[in-house]
Amino acid sequence: MITYVKSNRQAQFLLAGTLLMLGGFVCQFHTLSRWYFYLAIIFLGYFATRQAVKLSLEERKVNVDLLMVLAALGALLIGEQAEATVLLFIFSAAEVLERYVTDKSGSAITQLMSAVPETAQLFEDNGSLRTVSTSHLRVGDLILVSKGAQFPIDGVALERTTVSEMALTGEAVPIEKAQGQEVLAGTVNLGEAVRVKVSKTSDQTVFSNIVRLVQEAQDHPSQLARWIDCFEGWYVLAVLLIVPLFILVLMLVQSLSWQEAFYRGMVLLTVASPCALVASVTPATLSAISRAAKLGVLVKGGQAMGNLADISLLFTDKTGTLTEGRFEVVAFQVSEASRSHLLAMTSHSQHPISKAISTYLLEQNVLPKPLQTPVLELAGEGLQSGEFYLINAKAVAHLSDPNGYLIQANNYLTTVFWADSQEVLGFIALEDRLRPEAVEAVKAFQAQGIEVQMLTGDQPSVAQKIAKETTISHFKASCLPADKAEQVKKAVQTETVAMIGDGINDAPALAHAHLGIAMGSGSAIAMETADLVMVQNNLSKLYQVYRLSRKLKSIVVENVVFSVGIMVILIVLNIIGILDLTRGVIFHEGSTILVIVNGLRLLNWKV
Repeated sequence: MITYVKSNRQAQFLLAGTLLMLGGFVCQFHTLSRWYFYLAIIFLGYFATRQAVKLSLEERKVNVDLLMVLAALGALLIGEQAEATVLLFIFSAAEVLERYVTDKSGSAITQLMSAVPETAQLFEDNGSLRTVSTSHLRVGDLILVSKGAQFPIDGVALERTTVSEMALTGEAVPIEKAQGQEVLAGTVNLGEAVRVKVSKTSDQTVFSNIVRLVQEAQDHPSQLARWIDCFEGWYVLAVLLIVPLFILVLMLVQSLSWQEAFYRGMVLLTVASPCALVASVTPATLSAISRAAKLGVLVKGGQAMGNLADISLLFTDKTGTLTEGRFEVVAFQVSEASRSHLLAMTSHSQHPISKAISTYLLEQNVLPKPLQTPVLELAGEGLQSGEFYLINAKAVAHLSDPNGYLIQANNYLTTVFWADSQEVLGFIALEDRLRPEAVEAVKAFQAQGIEVQMLTGDQPSVAQKIAKETTISHFKASCLPADKAEQVKKAVQTETVAMIGDGINDAPALAHAHLGIAMGSGSAIAMETADLVMVQNNLSKLYQVYRLSRKLKSIVVENVVFSVGIMVILIVLNIIGILDLTRGVIFHEGSTILVIVNGLRLLNWKV
């Protein structure tokens, strides 16, 4: 907190105003006392006054800042300097505390991932090395990454190495990277120095995409927060109209003097301000978002957090979500003559199956063949280059199969086929491993009454095996992107739906769900479409954030009920004439502090 005060001007003004206020109370029996209070009011009320004037003149809006400033000015007019100072002190403290929560939320998210190096060692044409900014690197450049150094940019390793991806995925176990496999910016090279061929510019890396999504997160408040923000303007206008009428009624009906009626009016102006209500949602939401970031889940704003708390149906992809998405080739039936062409095609794809096939072929010392036609990704089916295809069983069912590859493939769970436009030319069988935490996470959601269903593009036999292992009773296999989107569109009509995915083919379904959840190691478009990004690819973390969202919901309800209740009680006490300005300020602004502190509890919420 001391560091925050040193770097924040509003906090510094609060500190200066507090010291002057204390000086006024110490010297309260001396003529200097009121001057201490006047100076304290200048420091404590500066930011509230500036904000009130800016909104009123530039945006034609009013908010609680205006009410507090007018209440303080009114207290000064009737000689209540101490009350005016205390009012602005507590209000300013609440503002600084709320700003502190906002800044802490942003810094917690930023610290979730280690900083990516801003420079790289670039190979010149003559083989020498030159230090350049990563922003100057282009696709195809060759760089050197030393042992123990972070990869400064996404690329392809040209030698075998070992990599720690903990900064991005949260998985502590080092990963062996074969020649030709992708390495990501922000991860650490644990092996010997390795040459890397740049595959993405610095603004297109997985890391940069995540950082950009973080920066957008606070621009999406919850529905309740938006309603309160709208309500605040109309309510403040109503208070500004009612207070003069209240003063007039006291003078005409109760025959109070101008001084007494105006004093009661200033009390009403103070206690009727919705400060606590306005602070009921945002600080708590930002605290929850910050805590979620520490758990390895980036949440794009309060609305996403609210939707997570209400989900009743969770759709999940299989590959890379329930499974690790790291395939290994277990059977390979493709002719020697076709392997160079196949490698050239798979090298253009980021799909886990393509990566596994590329790794296998590189280990067999196969060299890619220059392609005459571009590689096209066929959503939900596979790859195409000219007349050659690498596609799934459903897409080749109508082709001639003289060698019986379709029958042979039935002995394996995950298979893709090498074919031309007329005939099946071969097949490749692969295996993927279930994520260790997947079963536990699925059971945890089911225990909360949330139905979990699986949507996968894989064949039924694979889907059935994974569904059985994860205790998922409903699944749909052989799904194209449109099929997944259609399933989600149907479900959102009767359920609050969340969808987890990691690939381009999951993006339409993520967009149609009430809550889209992307794995951090997935495609950029999946992260763009999603409302939550799981930087650490751990489904148990998602369940923990679900519990956090439920806690946030209960705290927000507590805050709203408490703040409205206190406001009503104080207004009633003032109307019947048993509440003075000092107590009104303390109870009203104290309630604001309490709801903010109640929300702050989520910063250190225990899993």
